[in-house]
Order: sequence, then structure tokens, then C-alpha cells
Amino acid sequence: MSSRIGAAVLGFLVGALFAAMGTVAHQSTAEIFGITVPWGLLLGLVGFTALLVGLRLVLHDRVTVLFTALGALVTIFVLSLRSTGGSVLIPEGALGLAWTMGPVIIAAIVLAWPRLPARPSPRA
Repeated sequence: MSSRIGAAVLGFLVGALFAAMGTVAHQSTAEIFGITVPWGLLLGLVGFTALLVGLRLVLHDRVTVLFTALGALVTIFVLSLRSTGGSVLIPEGALGLAWTMGPVIIAAIVLAWPRLPARPSPRA
């Protein structure tokens, strides 16, 4: 039981770290052949998806994945609030909306995805 609690706490902290890095980078863009590519947002969402899917595949435990997602979502919520100085890390706009809603949708899909049955071993 204590290992599950430790895994949940560690997952929460890792999720918070991923969300903090993604929040800082989600506004980064690059212009390629006249098209603005939001590489920070794409990298953040792909990284968050890889984290949750990887944990789900390796641990076969939804609790740790849930706490990892909660750590990320709580961090994104806190960082989206206006600070005492008036600055905001996640401003209104398409990138901000995608960064606040994307992880919620990703977490819901990864957590709700059914457990796939083990493949039977091939017969000789």
C-alpha cells in the first residue's frame, strides 16, 4: 500500500513538473515557410501524452496516472491565475485555450481507455 502512495505522490510531482515546463514553453512559435508553428504547445502536449500513456502501459495502474494528471492540471490551473503583480503565464487566446483544455482531454482519454487483454502466445 505504501508503494502505491509513494507512486501517486511521485506521479503528482512529475505531472506538476511537466505542466510547469509546458506552461512556460506553450507560447513558443516558429515561422516555417510563412506558417506559424506553435512548437512549444505541440511539444508540451506530445510530452504530456507520452508521459500518461507510458505510465499507463508500464504500470498498469490508473491511480498513478490519475495523480500524475491531477498534478499537471492543478499546476496549469494555478499558473493560469493572475499574479499579485498582474502578470499571467497563460494568456487568453488560442494557444492558452489549447494548453488549458488539451491536457484535460488527453488525461480523460488515457484514463478512460480500456485495459487491452494480453495477446495469446503464438502456437509453434
